Amino acid sequence: MAKPLTRADGPQSVPALLQRNATQFANAPAYREKEYGIWQSWTWAETHDEVQALALGLMNLGVNEGDFVAVIGRNRPYLYWAMVAAEMVGAVPVPLYQDANAEEMAYVLGHCGARFVIVGDQEQVDKVIEVQEGLHQFEHLIYLDPRGLRKYDHTTLHQYSHVQDQGRAAYDEYIKELERRTAKLDYDSTGVMLYTSGTTGKPKGVVLSNRNIIETAKSSSDFDGLRQTDDILAYLPMAWVGDFIFSVGQAMWTGFCTNCPESAETMHVDLREIGPTYYFAPPRVFETQLTNVMIRMEDASPFKKRLFDYFMAHARKVGPSILDGKPVGGWDRLKYQLGELCIYGPLKNTLGFSRVRVGYTAGEAIGPEIFDFYRSLGINLKQLYGQTEATVFITAQPDGEVRSDTVGVTCPGVELKIADNGEVFYRSPGVFVEYYKNAESTADTKDAEGWVATGDAGFIEEGSGHLRIIDRAKDVGQMADGSLFAPKYVENKLKFFPNILEAVVFGNGRDECTAFINIDLTAVGNWAERNNIGYASYQELARHPQVMDTIQSHVEEVNVSVAEDTMLSGCQIHRFVVLHKELDADDGELTRTRKVRRRIIEDKFHDIITALYDGSKSVSTETEVTYEDGRKGSIKATLEVRDAKVVPVARKMAAE
Repeated sequence: MAKPLTRADGPQSVPALLQRNATQFANAPAYREKEYGIWQSWTWAETHDEVQALALGLMNLGVNEGDFVAVIGRNRPYLYWAMVAAEMVGAVPVPLYQDANAEEMAYVLGHCGARFVIVGDQEQVDKVIEVQEGLHQFEHLIYLDPRGLRKYDHTTLHQYSHVQDQGRAAYDEYIKELERRTAKLDYDSTGVMLYTSGTTGKPKGVVLSNRNIIETAKSSSDFDGLRQTDDILAYLPMAWVGDFIFSVGQAMWTGFCTNCPESAETMHVDLREIGPTYYFAPPRVFETQLTNVMIRMEDASPFKKRLFDYFMAHARKVGPSILDGKPVGGWDRLKYQLGELCIYGPLKNTLGFSRVRVGYTAGEAIGPEIFDFYRSLGINLKQLYGQTEATVFITAQPDGEVRSDTVGVTCPGVELKIADNGEVFYRSPGVFVEYYKNAESTADTKDAEGWVATGDAGFIEEGSGHLRIIDRAKDVGQMADGSLFAPKYVENKLKFFPNILEAVVFGNGRDECTAFINIDLTAVGNWAERNNIGYASYQELARHPQVMDTIQSHVEEVNVSVAEDTMLSGCQIHRFVVLHKELDADDGELTRTRKVRRRIIEDKFHDIITALYDGSKSVSTETEVTYEDGRKGSIKATLEVRDAKVVPVARKMAAE
């Protein structure tokens, strides 16, 4: 493990950490990538050489100190190197979401004033070219994969490897200047600028310093005992702060290896081949994996299904206690070991989790049932709470103190306080510098003493010190009778069911709650196939009577569970519809990190919401959609509005 960092003599920047690793861990693997079915590997020494060659090439192209260099593409070592190379020359790397459309990219590129853009392939090149006339500062575009680009105008278009070759050729000319620029970097230099997902408006550029990155990487690595010999799989969007800290910050600090899958389609196969020891995924990934497990078990023989159900019931009973080192009877331990041999071990191997020592989920709340499922298998899955403005880490769960209903205790160096209205505030070395070109929002979010408003409502448990998040502060409200309304609490319970992909609950200020449901096409399609039910589209399958009956049973089961919480029992769902389309980021209904944009959904589907509350049995609607090629179209549908049974309870008022 790397020696402790001190402000006086330790590396002061990400490039300085790379230089240290190139010496200290010279022959250890730093990055791997699977290409054409074969894993390629680079040591830390080789990684330094690749980054330095690109940095010299960027200088040769005219990158100045203070310039912004946008990076767009899927997870590849070359694009991680591009971010480090940009900082090495004194510029600011700005990763963008690769699935963003041209208009979304144009906003970010124009806002930061990127002179240089480094992309992965032709698709990204085309999107930048589409909007380049409106980007007054834009000068050069560098691409990694040359396929399909041979006949493009290369006046301002450059191949990544050629830029590196030119950098190596100009080594003697630029190396002294590069060393001067790199040496100037310190804790207060900007390390990266990451844009928020834009849940409620335009994305904001979050400026993070080297202090934010290094101090956060150091404290979080120490918290979980991360090692130089660890492996991670880098598959989440490079523009997301979590991926940056795991794949760049912590990787540079500890010296562990970052592994990049060949594609999104091969990710699960590549995950099994790497067998990461340190793993992170948002709840949606764990939900999808659990859905796939349940689908496979539905197709299994009756004997295998009974065996699976028997041992999983035992795992839920004693698995978490065994994982946390708590006392468990000898017979229960023996039975669990038998389950490990027959069920848990093979299942973890199938999921790619056989070697996971530390696993985290964050981004939004995970359903307790989903969380407990993975821990019952012996996977050390924990929750953390963070945001871009905190350089990820605010709270995390220590080993032995893992629960599904909290997000842990404060991370090292973090302070917490709860405002009178229940909003969570924090202060830490990871607190962002500013929102770029947005002093007003910076002042609204971070006060003069460094306290940052999270926008989330929660409370700190007495005794344990664990933080519990209720919901987004702006989403927490009151029913008409004054009882508490917390939609995410109910939505997470609904999404535990493999048949439900997404749910949006309404009810703030109203007498009762209602919901939109998206079916999971994979899970429900598998059911349809097993039962010889034909369908031609998502819309046709979603309105099938048996599908509606199944979803209704799930909603009513959730109502029973919600009714058990006296404070939130008013959030039971009285009526629901199964939507005629999947909520989609391209249609503006979700952010690029798959978070629901409630205000947009309420406005876009106001006619359906009206039908949910006026007693209608059905509603006819027409919705604009965006196709994969960017064309617009519309979907017409008549949706059935279903009533769901609720459990009569005496509600507890929010004011209490």
